[in-house]
Amino acid sequence: MQLGLQDKVAIVTGSGRGIGAATARALAAEGARIVVTDIDADTATAGCAALQRDGFSAIGVAADVTKAADVEHLMQAAVAAFGSVHVLVNNAGFARDARITRMSEADWDAVVDTVLKGAFLCSKAVVPVMAAQHWGRIVNISSRAHLGNPGQANYSAAKAGILGFSAALALELGRDQITVNTIAPGFIETDGVRNLPHYQKIKDNAIARTPIGRLGAPCDIASAAAFLASEAAGYITGAVLHVTGGRYAT
Repeated sequence: MQLGLQDKVAIVTGSGRGIGAATARALAAEGARIVVTDIDADTATAGCAALQRDGFSAIGVAADVTKAADVEHLMQAAVAAFGSVHVLVNNAGFARDARITRMSEADWDAVVDTVLKGAFLCSKAVVPVMAAQHWGRIVNISSRAHLGNPGQANYSAAKAGILGFSAALALELGRDQITVNTIAPGFIETDGVRNLPHYQKIKDNAIARTPIGRLGAPCDIASAAAFLASEAAGYITGAVLHVTGGRYAT
């Protein structure tokens, strides 16, 4: 299926590794030119180099998505390299888990700011470019955790906030032919997940609760993101796509 992404320009935040890297690669395979970005410069450079080695068009830009100046630099770098931006995937985020009585204010702020403020700043920066060309796709990465996970009050709150943020933007930006959709991944087996304490126990528990009977892979999310970013999804906006293998409750 041709997704109509040839020569489109896509920024994927947090794309040096994991779901972000898989999404960047999926978009590149459809012909998009990719802006790989990560808070760590070496990670962004390595992610970009991996795409370039396989013949894809990409640049790497270090950016902290919680800082407006970094986001502005990211946008300027994208436009300078490729002339425009057509697709934004707000993927940057992480978990810092603790029960509420042991959760520090710093860990609350770090998670909520990266997920929510990062999506806000990046979307705010990219919308004028998309509106001017009357074409744009914003894909926000939430999580099944928006339904609530014990020990993840910060992460669950941030990921639930992404749903409301996306719904508001979908209503606001439709007249400019900018679609805004959300993906809510289930338990995805990334390198970070494999390094978790008690990984095997967590994995077995997740599989037992998942009707499909396996963990998700980064490519499962990447494929969904590529579709929502495409011409084929031009009449879809304000939607939440759960890519969870059928798992919803904790």
